[in-house]
Amino acid sequence: MKRCLDVSVSVAAMIFLAPVFVIVALAIRMADGGAILYRQIRVGLNGRRFTIIKFRTMQENAERDLGAIWSVPQDPRCTKIGYYLRRSGLDELPQLWNILRGDMSLVGPRPERPEFTREFRREHRDYDLRHSVRTGLTGYAQIHGWRGYTSLDERLRHDIYYVHNWSLALDLRILLMTLLRGWSERTRAGA
Repeated sequence: MKRCLDVSVSVAAMIFLAPVFVIVALAIRMADGGAILYRQIRVGLNGRRFTIIKFRTMQENAERDLGAIWSVPQDPRCTKIGYYLRRSGLDELPQLWNILRGDMSLVGPRPERPEFTREFRREHRDYDLRHSVRTGLTGYAQIHGWRGYTSLDERLRHDIYYVHNWSLALDLRILLMTLLRGWSERTRAGA
């Protein structure tokens, strides 16, 4: 049932949001002439790696010299349009393709980069429980404001709650809360 929901909603959303995809793509291209999409390796179900697709929000080759670093509020690597795309959550829309492919689900813990996953495993013994379900476009942690540059402990606590309490009703509630609240972020202190 979860997979049927993922496929039907992602197909419908891609069709319905096609004009938004075109507008965002044109805005990115007109802003700096660079690539429209950004691809990055993430860790998903059972620790399997996959390539996530997002609209590009950072300058091209932003990590060439620094390597993998955590994005921060007012990240200087962001493009002008990138700030807006991140705040609105529009940068996440191409992940509907990841959902359709089966790499992700509509709802689940957010996928992390392998570099960060290795570090988080060392710091949190329960971290890999997140990988017992498909990662998601939105999730229980996200609707409670724990995304981006926020407390890893709180995100992990919410992700584990989701893994242990998953139901189709919970997924529908999370989707509804995402539509109502959008993608909000708490500060690092959890304010």
